[in-house]
Amino acid sequence: MSAQATPSKAVSELLETASTATGGLSDFGDPTFLEGLEVFIASGTADGQFSEIGAAAAPGMALGNLINRLRVVDHHKAHPELAETAVDAPIFLIGLPRTGTTALSHLLSVDPGNRSLLGWEINESVPPPTTATYRTDPRFIAAMEAPDMLGMINPGFKAIHHDPPDMPLECATVLGQHFTSLHLSTTFNIDGYMQWVLQADHEPAYRYHRMMLQLLQSECPGRWQLKSPVHLLDPSALIAVYPDAKFVLTHRDPVNVIASVCSLVQSLTSTFTDADFRDYIRATWPEVVATLLDRQNAFRDAQIAAGNADAFVDVAYADLVADPIGTVASIYGSLDHPFTAEAETAMVAHSAEHRQNRFGTHSYSLEEWDLSRPELEERCAPYLTRYAEFLET
Repeated sequence: MSAQATPSKAVSELLETASTATGGLSDFGDPTFLEGLEVFIASGTADGQFSEIGAAAAPGMALGNLINRLRVVDHHKAHPELAETAVDAPIFLIGLPRTGTTALSHLLSVDPGNRSLLGWEINESVPPPTTATYRTDPRFIAAMEAPDMLGMINPGFKAIHHDPPDMPLECATVLGQHFTSLHLSTTFNIDGYMQWVLQADHEPAYRYHRMMLQLLQSECPGRWQLKSPVHLLDPSALIAVYPDAKFVLTHRDPVNVIASVCSLVQSLTSTFTDADFRDYIRATWPEVVATLLDRQNAFRDAQIAAGNADAFVDVAYADLVADPIGTVASIYGSLDHPFTAEAETAMVAHSAEHRQNRFGTHSYSLEEWDLSRPELEERCAPYLTRYAEFLET
């Protein structure tokens, strides 16, 4: 679907409902979001085999994204000066999923010198938060007091992945408001959308991402630390929008990552369907992970060729688990950021409270997915060779 095509009935109804919910706002900004929205809705119908919960959750997620998008665009129109504000040298954690990016992002968020994305401000961005009232904002308090619906429906998922409301959420959710985000294929088994997003141009979604950051930092500034494995899908689009970005690559044996990802996708998507998608997950996700590695390698090679080699910092997952504070100190040293006593104290306290496996152990194996380590190692060979020093043995 081109940006100028007439929206389908289902999408038109979502657009109208979002407009009504925002008091008649109708400018959604860059219309290229419509293509991803159309594919998402159509793929949900064709591929998702949704349960009653899934049939409500997928359009509900789309509607929430549209409502916030309307408000973000409207705020920019009311404050055109925001478009000229810089988002200076943001730090992006862009390792594969299951390599410690969440734990590292949570740890970095307690440094008062860093600015992180919390879920409440992603989903209710207007009015922009202020530094003075960030932790007393009614939206923050409401998020802290809201029941954990995913945890109630799927209590086992918390042992695999958990984003508490006072910790950062992935950039994937912001990109999802342009409907160009791999995380939508992690939440629902929607192969039509998966195939589309693997080939899509993500630059328009990153331009919307920058609009969001410009808005959120306008009254609550700071040095952005951001994360999502989905950034590996089209990192050239990211660097086009954020040319002075810095990148932290977390590294872990990708074969173990693949087994863990398959388990995560099975657990999360089963929240929204009663169908058995194990064969689909086994056939799809190992290749998706390998594709992310291919694109990471190609992106880094291109940046080295462009004289931007210093934009990258490598982190071994094993080091992060064994010595999180020392690992952060090393990252800061590589980025020429001061590691203050205040930051260290906060991180030590955070690490003591937020220990690995505190919600249970995530068990997974290649055998349960009938996956072959030699075959996966062959597929991931360029990455394994390049980063052998950072991988557990």
